[in-house]
Order: sequence, then C-alpha cells, then structure tokens
Amino acid sequence: MSKLSSLAKDTAIYGLSSIVGRFLNYLLVPLYTAKLSAASGGYGIITNMYAYTALILVLLTFGMETTYFRYTNKTHEDSMRVYSTTLLSVGGVSLAFVALVLLLISPVSRFMGYADHPSYVWVMAVTVAIDATLCIPFAYLRQQKKAIKFAALKLFNIALSILLNIIYFAWLDGDDVGYAFYINLACSATLALLMYKEFTGFSYVFDRALLRRMLRYAWPILFLGIAGILNQAADKMLFPYIYKQPDAMQQLGIYGACAKVAMIMAMITQAFRYAYEPIVFAGVKDKDQHEMYAKAMKYFVIFTLLAFLMVIAYLDVLKLFIIQNRDYWSGLKVVPIVMVAEIMMGVYSNLSVWYKVTDRTIWGAIFSGVGCAVLLLVNVVFVPRYGYMACAWGGVAGYGVAMISSYVVGQKYYPLDYQLGSMARYTVLTALLFVAMQWSRHDLPLWAALAVNTGLVAIFAAYVVKNDFPLSQLPKVGKYFKRR
Repeated sequence: MSKLSSLAKDTAIYGLSSIVGRFLNYLLVPLYTAKLSAASGGYGIITNMYAYTALILVLLTFGMETTYFRYTNKTHEDSMRVYSTTLLSVGGVSLAFVALVLLLISPVSRFMGYADHPSYVWVMAVTVAIDATLCIPFAYLRQQKKAIKFAALKLFNIALSILLNIIYFAWLDGDDVGYAFYINLACSATLALLMYKEFTGFSYVFDRALLRRMLRYAWPILFLGIAGILNQAADKMLFPYIYKQPDAMQQLGIYGACAKVAMIMAMITQAFRYAYEPIVFAGVKDKDQHEMYAKAMKYFVIFTLLAFLMVIAYLDVLKLFIIQNRDYWSGLKVVPIVMVAEIMMGVYSNLSVWYKVTDRTIWGAIFSGVGCAVLLLVNVVFVPRYGYMACAWGGVAGYGVAMISSYVVGQKYYPLDYQLGSMARYTVLTALLFVAMQWSRHDLPLWAALAVNTGLVAIFAAYVVKNDFPLSQLPKVGKYFKRR
C-alpha cells in the first residue's frame, strides 16, 4: 500500500472517530444552551474554563507527543525506552501540577474569577493532568498504527460523557454548570483505567540522557504549542478581562456556542494530523516524500473548502440542531470567520513538515509566537469596541501571519512544489460561491435558499471531480468509460 493510500486509510479511521466524536459532542451544545441561558453566563463559564484547560494541556505535555514520534523513529534509539521515558516525564510533571494547584487553590481560584467555586478549578486541574498523561499512550497507539483501538477509546470516552450529561441535565433536570466539569473528570479517570495495557507489559526506564536530548528538540515544539493554543483559546481566556461590560460572560457564551458550529474544520485538521504525523517522520528519507507532502496539502485545502461551503450552505438548518436557544443566534455571524481561521491553521500545520523533519523546530516557535502576538494585539485593541467579532478576526490575522511566514521561510530551507495555482483557483471559486450563498440566505425563503445553496455546493464538487478526481480514473467507472 502506498504512503498516500495509507494516509487516506488512517485519516478515514481517525476522521471517523474525530467527526463522529465531535458530532456527538455537539449534542452537548444544545443541551447546555437549553439548560444554561445566555443571560446566566453558564455557557460562558464552560467556554472560559475549557480555554484554560486547552492551554494547560499543552504545558503539561510540553511538546513530548511530537518528540516521541521523532525519537521512536530514530534507528539508534530503543523505542520502548523512548516511550517509558516520555510517559514518566509527562506523568511526573502532571502529578506535580495537581499538587501545586491543590496547595494554592484559594489564590488560583481568585485569579481565575472563581473564588466562590474553587471546585471548578481543582477538578479541572485533575482532569487535565489525566488527559495530559494519556496523550502519550494515545501517541503510542498511533505510532503502532492501532487506529481502530485509538478511535474506539476516543468514541467510548465521548459517549460516556454524553450519557452522563444527559442523565444530569436532561433526565434529572439539573442546571449546575459545575457538573459539566465533574462529569469530565469521571470520564477521563475511566479512560485511564481502560488503557491499562498501555501502562503495563514493559519495564519502566527513565533515561535522563535521552530526556535531555528529547527536551532540546521539544522546547521549541512546546513554545509552538503554547502559541498555537493561545491562537485558539486566548480570546476566550482574556475576554472577561478585556470586555469591561457586565454582560461579559453572556457575550462569551454566545461567541463560544456559535464558534462550535465552525469546529468541523478542527475535526478535519485533527484527523489529518493524527494520520499525517507518523508518516512524516517514518519516511523522511524517501525520494517520493516531497511529492506526497505537496499532494496532501492540495487535498487538504480542497476538502476543507468543501466543508466550509457545506456548513455555510446549511447553516440555517444546523443552527436548529446545534443551538436551539434563539438567545445565542446573534453570534452566528462569526461562523464563516472562525472557519477561515481554522483552514489557515490547518494549512499552517501542514506547512510545519519542513521544520519538523529538518529538526529546525525553533522556526515553528517563531512563527507561532508572531502569530499569537498579532492575535493578542487585535483582541486587546478591538475587543473593547467590537466585542467577540474582534476575537474571530484576531484568529484570522494570527493564523494568516503564521501561515504566510512558514511558507516563505520553508521554501528556503526545504522547498516543496506546492500546487499554488490550483489551490488559488479553488479558493477564488469558494469565495464567489460564499458570496452567492450569503445573498440566498438573506434574500430568499429558507426552502429556496437551501435549494440554491445545494446547487452551489454541487458546482464546487463538479469542479473538483473535473480537475482532480476524474470519474474515468476510478477503477469500475473507468471501465465503463472505456467501453463507451
């Protein structure tokens, strides 16, 4: 099986688990928004706390997930020694973090604005510590190409979370936002128990010399990860401090709920990265690898643009399922902006191949740092005046700068023949179809707008088939064309 075929197969498995999992998680959005009104700020608390969680997860894994892939594929390194050292280092840091939070729970809770609810903070700390530790066993499953087990565990965790949330918020009619965090902790603990095989069956070895070598590779990845997650979460963490209005949590809740609609891009990007990263490091010396990188980028752009158009085309239907509470619908205007930012982030992630395989990860830290600085600047300057709309545009600005910078510098150190002309044509076509969809959504009845938008999506799909996936090249269809 070719590497591109293997990439497609693994992406399908990871993508199915990611997309199904995220779709199931979407069930929590209508549940939370129905039980927690926008005015109460309950969903704003969830949005704010999970933004902190995302940042802390990056800090606790400190680049060791990617570093594990790099070192386990080095011919002179013992793969299980690498795994053991990585697992012990991440687990030890996570345990120390929990101890520190418990020791300083009062000042930490006050700083985060939850002095009256310190349980939110310590529960979050324990949960993220477990999740950080589990990142390494999950990386091990990816490295071993155990995509099905990986997907099954992820889906089980999400299904359990949804079941417990439904029991509390729907069946028991609860409305305490804290239970969202308690349930998350219970699910993470259960997942850790289910992964006992990834913690046993080998000798634990902590190789200090190996760890020092890994940390030299990992620290720029850590900085890259911090900057990357700040690009995604900084607006949600800073919003209550920057937006000096009494309805700050209400507005943050509206923004957080509507941004969830755009998360299909995050699903596609994550699924692609899960399958792509092991292949990148496993074949850095292959002669055909450059062509594979360039093709993968093109296909990524095509399918994310198609996903973008499909979400916009049926946004007025999606909102009825994802955000049933009309109090939140005023924020739907951020959806296309957030999706564009996610596409840029995905392109930037694919561009990162050059500095990962050449061990120049410091460049990734620089690009992400500059992009993060741009995002923070946009938020600080414009959020007080424009509210959460500035948060959405800040993501576009930050990822746009990082993406362009990575491409320009990468072509100097590791030139790849990306099909820029073809990707540009797809982008222009998408922009034209998006304008037409916006017109139909605002000026036509719902049924007519859906019909028009379906036709516009079909135009894009037909262009894809004509230019990159001709039917005549498909095995069974090709025979039909030849007979004719």
